[in-house]
Amino acid sequence: MAVAEPPRIGRVLIAEAELRARVVELGRTISRDYAGQNPVIVGVLKGALVFMADLIRAMPIDLTTDFMALSSYGVETKSTGVVKLASDLSMPIDGRHVVLVEDIIDTGRTVSYLKRNLETRHPKSLRLCALLDKIERREVDVEIEYLGFTIPNVFVVGYGLDHAGLYRNLPYVAALDGV
Repeated sequence: MAVAEPPRIGRVLIAEAELRARVVELGRTISRDYAGQNPVIVGVLKGALVFMADLIRAMPIDLTTDFMALSSYGVETKSTGVVKLASDLSMPIDGRHVVLVEDIIDTGRTVSYLKRNLETRHPKSLRLCALLDKIERREVDVEIEYLGFTIPNVFVVGYGLDHAGLYRNLPYVAALDGV
């Protein structure tokens, strides 16, 4: 039985240079908003890893990092609608300023669940930073305080985003053909 080839990378939606420039802008804005406050920057694994790494390097302030892992896609190209917490924070966030870093906001269900979960831990503030917003797919209202780009309703890969574990290492964001 032949193994199916993975979908091919389609058109580039956001080039590497454009990503870098916008991430630096976001880092400066967040740094200005949290100067002297040592926020906790919480990355949602695995998709936000590349974005968060570049983002915190663009933030010349004292900060702490932590990660959470959630799942709602598995190996599919559409969310299952069921959000699973795969890995939790390693530190308490009560009384701390928290910036949640996500790779992409799609239906809004995953990040809405995550924000509700974090709010129960009594942070001093909780804001969302997302690299990509696919607003056409929104089912749950989500406030994004720091946004990189709004994209069309296509399945995207690169810059941390994957399809079945592939393409995270691309230095740009591209549509995936045939998906």
